[in-house]
Amino acid sequence: MDQSVVSGLAPAVYNGSVLEYASEMEADTTMHDRLAYCTNVHPGSNLEMTREALQTYACAVKAKYAPEHPMGIGLWLSAATARELVSQPDRLEEFAAWLAEQGLVPCTFNGFPFGDFHQPVVKHRVYQPAWWEETRAEYTGNLARILDALLPPGASGTISTLPIGWPDRTDPVEHLRSAAQRLEDAVQLLHELSDQRGRRIILCLEPEPGCILQSSRDVVDFFQTYLWSRRERSWWSRHLGVCHDICHSAVMFEDQHEALRTYREADIPIGKVQISSAVRMWLEGIPREHRQAARDELAAFAEPRYLHQTVWRSEASETRFFEDLPDALAEPDGLEQIEWRIHFHVPIFLKQIGHVETTQDEIGRFLGELGKDEVLHFEVETYAWSVLPDELKGIELADGIAREMAWAAVHLFHKTL
Repeated sequence: MDQSVVSGLAPAVYNGSVLEYASEMEADTTMHDRLAYCTNVHPGSNLEMTREALQTYACAVKAKYAPEHPMGIGLWLSAATARELVSQPDRLEEFAAWLAEQGLVPCTFNGFPFGDFHQPVVKHRVYQPAWWEETRAEYTGNLARILDALLPPGASGTISTLPIGWPDRTDPVEHLRSAAQRLEDAVQLLHELSDQRGRRIILCLEPEPGCILQSSRDVVDFFQTYLWSRRERSWWSRHLGVCHDICHSAVMFEDQHEALRTYREADIPIGKVQISSAVRMWLEGIPREHRQAARDELAAFAEPRYLHQTVWRSEASETRFFEDLPDALAEPDGLEQIEWRIHFHVPIFLKQIGHVETTQDEIGRFLGELGKDEVLHFEVETYAWSVLPDELKGIELADGIAREMAWAAVHLFHKTL
């Protein structure tokens, strides 16, 4: 790999050892209760595949990042795996014991992808089923029961979930009403689990470009219109909040400080923050004669598995949304824009890749404004390692995730960004 092209991987930054890079945070033995990496980066359509991936990769990440202490994981379980564990308590108990033996703490769950997140083409399938469908509520309920069983005594948990769904214009109002009912049922279950064990689990809606909930303002509007009329706010806020994905927010050109302020003013808890970075092409900062080369580099991110929503910003600060990067690349006036932002999760320690940049700075803007205990969990969620352009594939997966965890820990807990 050409280190002059990929900024952020040079030995001077990493220094050959995650422990050297993150030595300051090693003394903080409680960090596993708050920081995790999301295991949706690994295939796992059934329990055997999930355990194999955790054994192969999560244990290797822990050996590099936190060999002396437990390490948090944001556990992703497919719907089939969740059903299997709930229906077989003995297997769930054995799985819990195995995780504890490995020193892996499933402090948070990613309940967004329902099925096989690593099939050849995912695209819009990741938004199915939507929250107005019973199968989404059943899946989330199973995750809640599993998380309640896996968490250490006294620990709180979070589950991130999709932002209602991808828009279906056949009957949008009725779908939103149905989604509100499903969410009410899910939160009722979390209240019942809390009454039994005394622990708090927060279900966290995760805004994403193109979805029904794209921004902090959308979340507040949904709560005000469809939820708070059904139950008092305090009933919802105990177990329902938001997952702020920094990559998603950045793609929407949402000001990070404003997003945080919006949630605070509405008194909607931020249960979880996904520390993630998007691809950015800032054309205003690229000489005109180099813009075509930048566009060509960006085209390498147009891969067929995942949806890469793209937003342009013009000189007049107007934005234009595209469902997928190839749609934006096909437009003839793309190089006349001021900036492109693309929903493609790239390693968070990368700041620039040739002419293409990342939204890494947005991470600092958001984290820098947070209060000490304002968020329960932080999750590094770079699920796209397997589909990165070839020039970014010169690093082993476990090594790369460990670098991300170390980068996040230093900048999160020591506020050095």
